[in-house]
Amino acid sequence: MTTLNNDRVGELAKQFGANEKDTGNTKVQIALFTERIRELTEHFKIHKKDHHSRRGLLKLVGKRRRLLDYLAKNKIEEYRILIKELGIRR
Repeated sequence: MTTLNNDRVGELAKQFGANEKDTGNTKVQIALFTERIRELTEHFKIHKKDHHSRRGLLKLVGKRRRLLDYLAKNKIEEYRILIKELGIRR
């Protein structure tokens, strides 16, 4: 299991935010959580009994869900574009 490196964080921030330092933007945070969730999902295909990390995954999913709900409530068009770009089903 790896963490996101600074280059990948910068790429996602540039793609979904104003610039590569804009990591506080809601859309950037959702993209970062999505990336980590995908990495953990791959991890669990190999390590099926890693329940401690699974709890962390569930917490990440919950955080992303709350941010998506916030975005859907305040900026519905940006929400629709983001879930389409990230491939998140809703």
